[in-house]
Amino acid sequence: MATAVPSSSLRSRLIVPTLAFGGTLMALMQTVIVPLLPALPGDTGSSPGTVSWMLTATLLSGAVLNPVLGRAGDMYGRRRILVGALAVMTVGSALCAMTSDIGVLIAARALQGTAAAVVPLATGILRDELPPHRVGSAVALMSSTVGIGAAAGLPLASVVVQHADWHVLFRVTTGLGVFGVVLSWWVVPRSSTRTPGRFDVVGALLLTTGLVGVLLAVSKGGDWGWTSPVVPAVGAAGALVSVIWGRHQLRVREPLVDLRLAARRTVLLPHLAALVTGFAFYANWLATVQLVQAPEETGYGLGASALVASLCLLPGGLTMVVMSPVSARLSAARGARSTLVAGASVIAGAYVVRVFTSEQMWTIAAGATLCSVGTGLVYSALPTLVIQAVPAEQTAAATGLNVLMRTIGQALCSTVVTVVLTTVTSTLPTGAGGATYASLDAYRLVFALAAAAALVAAITAAAIPRAAPAAAETRDPLRHASRTSS
Repeated sequence: MATAVPSSSLRSRLIVPTLAFGGTLMALMQTVIVPLLPALPGDTGSSPGTVSWMLTATLLSGAVLNPVLGRAGDMYGRRRILVGALAVMTVGSALCAMTSDIGVLIAARALQGTAAAVVPLATGILRDELPPHRVGSAVALMSSTVGIGAAAGLPLASVVVQHADWHVLFRVTTGLGVFGVVLSWWVVPRSSTRTPGRFDVVGALLLTTGLVGVLLAVSKGGDWGWTSPVVPAVGAAGALVSVIWGRHQLRVREPLVDLRLAARRTVLLPHLAALVTGFAFYANWLATVQLVQAPEETGYGLGASALVASLCLLPGGLTMVVMSPVSARLSAARGARSTLVAGASVIAGAYVVRVFTSEQMWTIAAGATLCSVGTGLVYSALPTLVIQAVPAEQTAAATGLNVLMRTIGQALCSTVVTVVLTTVTSTLPTGAGGATYASLDAYRLVFALAAAAALVAAITAAAIPRAAPAAAETRDPLRHASRTSS
């Protein structure tokens, strides 16, 4: 088993902050692109739909690589794969800093998606290295790094957009990535835990093809034409390949994703909740930034700068950090299921309010912050539910699948929001520029869809059985103390 670092050592005290920093980098890479979206079509000579793939590519590669890297962590050691994922992410940042070619940018952003595996790998490391009574709060902190990364990333990107070339942003993230790689290599202890096996290459290819097909049909439908036969053909092909992937996972000896384990109710329902919550969470960030920046001539826009728009989300990001220990205590007292139901309900209520109060800065900021309160509760509870439902040796794989579902939800949200905001539009009068912008009804539709997704998450969470932890280590804390050094 893993080698426990003496509690008196500096590196032992830095394990949780280091892993949290890695999770913050992951969230940073997913959110820094958002304030750039309005300017990138002109800078790259591409359509808004194509530019949106700089966001979707990161989410999609993260969705695909989550189970792959989770499996690799079980086979070859979680520290090694964690450091490798951060290194590939850093290479992607460096490429983005050196080019304006949209094809290269999308490919580089796909490389940055490897960082999505940091959270499940870190969760497994925390379960191995910490005493059982500290695992819950540490996992909750890891989940809150989504808010930390967004709170730091959005203002950072906005300042760069206003005062410098956007390539500078990726130079900064490259430097942060290098620091994260070095710090993780030095602090995180090696693990001798190994799960023998081999990669399911066919499964990885099928998963990639299926997800790309479905998301491509949704994101490019406006460019191709929704009545074009190409759109349903590509979407149906992606769905069919996804079904084939599922059958393959059930038949192969060493699957990429253990669908039989995932089919258990105590595991399946948290995964489904992660999917729809991922959708609801991401709509908050994507829609708010663009809504606040819309010109005043639209009749609803505030004409704010990218920096002001990001500052509307800053309180929400900080709130997610504050909610981390609150969520851990609530889960310890009432159970993670109750925390999940409460968080999803708060998100749904916040979006209902936003449908009717999206024309003033303070109500927009308040609604966005309330969404983050619910998201902080949900994201802290989800990994706890999964950890309690699976054996210790499958922690990384199971939490990786949960993050996979969350990432798929975010990727779907990215494409759906893009479609809605580029389809439900209004054209300004000629005297006001004659430009076409998303209408207020488009944003209301986004918020209504996000509210529905959060409501589904709350109902799904309520159906999760109250079951005793399935992992032997959770039941027997003394196993942690009996590990041998490698």
